[in-house]
Amino acid sequence: MSGRAVQRSTTVRGDLAEAERARAPLAAHASQVRAQRQPPLRTVAELLEVWLAAEHDWKPATWQNYRLAVRRLTADPVCRRLPDRLSPPVLRSAMRAWQQQGVPLSTIALHVRTLKAALGWAFDERLIASPPLQGMLGPSPCAPRRDVPLEVVRELLTAAARDVVHAAARPVSVHHDRQLHTAEQVQLLRLAADTGARRGELDALQAGDLHGRVLHIDRGVSAEVVTTTKTGRSRRITLGADTVQLWHRTHGTWQDRLPADQPLGPWLFSPRPDHQQRLLSGTLGHWFTAFVRRHDHPDVCLHRLRHTVATVLVADGKLLQAQQRLGHAEASTTLRQYCHALPLHDQDVADQLNALLQHPPPPE
Repeated sequence: MSGRAVQRSTTVRGDLAEAERARAPLAAHASQVRAQRQPPLRTVAELLEVWLAAEHDWKPATWQNYRLAVRRLTADPVCRRLPDRLSPPVLRSAMRAWQQQGVPLSTIALHVRTLKAALGWAFDERLIASPPLQGMLGPSPCAPRRDVPLEVVRELLTAAARDVVHAAARPVSVHHDRQLHTAEQVQLLRLAADTGARRGELDALQAGDLHGRVLHIDRGVSAEVVTTTKTGRSRRITLGADTVQLWHRTHGTWQDRLPADQPLGPWLFSPRPDHQQRLLSGTLGHWFTAFVRRHDHPDVCLHRLRHTVATVLVADGKLLQAQQRLGHAEASTTLRQYCHALPLHDQDVADQLNALLQHPPPPE
């Protein structure tokens, strides 16, 4: 087969009923041709393998997640069915079984997204007659995103600055120089509490991304590959004056430690003192995890600082500003994830209802 699409145009003179009568045999013939060109997909597992092998414009991390989900799903009994027999009731039954087996809710949600994406793709490619899971929702949403209380964030920022002072006071050696360099970069993670940026976006930052007080976020890291941001969009964020001062002071200190003829590399976070190599995003997370454990806050992770930024802004009624700072493509995403933080403006209504419910009613 050439792989080229075959199209045929037919003109019918008459009303809609006559056009429909003419369309039916043509559609049947097209289905027969497709069946001859494409071997039938016997099971959902087979469809998942075909879907995964096709070309997609996925980010590396998305591809890894789908590959892991397909590996798990192809071994599950639900994927032994014919694709058109995987109905919402069948999948909901499978979801209950996964929950009983102790599968995490996030993994179940990934399985549902994978099946819906694969079946939707198969329908678009005309490999199946209809999308059997169209309109089906995934598992119930998880608990609200956990933010870090502001007093804890302030405590951690103070601890990070103190760690830099202590590391700088130690005797000069290769080991202590490395500890100081790490402590300085952990202190720069103040950016997470200021911008709400994702870890991959922080790891992809370069020194030239800051213009005055405006930080340009144009890149992200997905499965340790530098690519676009998660939404594919760039954004600009105004930083706090203290954060900008910390950025310039730290960057200048790193440059001063190098020989006069050696330029500092472009990456903001790096395992090397010359910053010519990007730090792995997993290492950035490990550094922060070790830092919060040393300071008695083991439940704080780097991503939770992003939730703090969102919660503070949404609680102040600044929904659009939160959307911009977090880089959500739609304000509805911000509202859906952080609606629990919306301010309440119904005290007057509550007072009115309270008066109406009094027995006896208050005098006029």
